[in-house]
Amino acid sequence: MPDVSPQVSVVIPAKNEAENILPLLDEIHAACAPVCAYEVIVVDDGSDDGMGAILEKRMSIQPQLRVLRNDVSGGQSAAVHSGTLAARAPIICTLDGDGQNPPCELPKLMAPLQVEGARGLVAGQRVGRQDTLSKRYASKFANAVRAKVLQDGTRDTGCGLKAFRRDEFLTLPYFDHMHRYLPALFAREGLAVTLVDVSHRSRGGGASKYTNWQRGLVGIVDLAGVAWLLRRRKKQCPTEVIRSRQTQEV
Repeated sequence: MPDVSPQVSVVIPAKNEAENILPLLDEIHAACAPVCAYEVIVVDDGSDDGMGAILEKRMSIQPQLRVLRNDVSGGQSAAVHSGTLAARAPIICTLDGDGQNPPCELPKLMAPLQVEGARGLVAGQRVGRQDTLSKRYASKFANAVRAKVLQDGTRDTGCGLKAFRRDEFLTLPYFDHMHRYLPALFAREGLAVTLVDVSHRSRGGGASKYTNWQRGLVGIVDLAGVAWLLRRRKKQCPTEVIRSRQTQEV
């Protein structure tokens, strides 16, 4: 690891992305190196396609790279949470390991949080999605239902490109699939949510890890749970009363 502490940690949840991971790491370096000191944390979520060996070899020549490995897949939210816990930087950027989120968008995401005192979530909103028609329709329907129930003002919570402060993220309630509800969860804590349009591209290799049915079935349960959390959020945040000088002198 370099002596300079990273300003930004790029967290990548990845499973069986052997074909995509090296080009992705190269693009992240090209995007981040001119902007700030950074590290990359790839969370290998139970891969069995040789990605682990590829990452170990790359670590020998890329000092910014760190790898966490799950023997058994724990899912995307667990991977993001583990990577954020391990991160050394105060600002976290996330993107998917399949290469569909262009790393050139990372500086755009991190910039709002590099201002002194900035807080909250910066969430990418995909423009010109390069997915199958069925996947786009399923996503559009799910986003519409979610937005109506949660009133989170976000048209695309499924985008992997997001940025947030490490300490604020770790105060959020953790549950599987929470990564799809970050705008609502950040707003629940009274934190700002900034939406940024980002580009999207086709998968370079490998296969998607989810089907529309899988997303839909778990989404019904998750949506009900998040709605419950929002209704029962803490509504008051008291401020401490400071003793006046007269009181101190008594």
